[in-house]
Amino acid sequence: MTRAFCSATRRRFALTLTLSAALGMGSLAAHAAPADDQQAIRHVLMKTFDRPEARLQVDPIVIHKDHAIADWQQGDRGGRALMRRSDDGRQWEINLCAGDGLKHVHMLEQTGMAAADARALSGALARAESRLDKATLARLASFEGIVRMGPNGEHPPVAGHGAAAHGGHDAHGSHAGHDDHKAQHGGSKAAKH
Repeated sequence: MTRAFCSATRRRFALTLTLSAALGMGSLAAHAAPADDQQAIRHVLMKTFDRPEARLQVDPIVIHKDHAIADWQQGDRGGRALMRRSDDGRQWEINLCAGDGLKHVHMLEQTGMAAADARALSGALARAESRLDKATLARLASFEGIVRMGPNGEHPPVAGHGAAAHGGHDAHGSHAGHDDHKAQHGGSKAAKH
């Protein structure tokens, strides 16, 4: 009986180890998803705004459910991009670009985000940005206004498409990525889209 007991105990122990390893791998896969999402978000921003003469840096990126905020810097400018998972859930899209406004729950709620999700995303951003130095935080704050974006990195047509309607592009000055983006769409503040 002692041998049978030891053999059964070993089998149970082996099964427990196997299940623990399998569950552990499942847990690792679940934790890998945010890294995959971060990589996808970084790719969208790099594809849209990175230029050889003005390299884009994207960090940190915080994610909560189907929303994310990505801090970016390009030269002496910076800002934040609010990202949203596409309706089919397969890709990330730029919803809007702004500065310090994206740190605030009320602004996130104004984008249609549920209050609890806005609080969670804002809190995650505050924790991530607590490790940044003052110069970096100042660059992130340098983006003035709000630029709404379409799913392909373009900004949708705006009624009354003048300086006031397009204040985000014009208000934040010479941010190279957005300046290049404007040039691709016809140049000046009164450009046709």
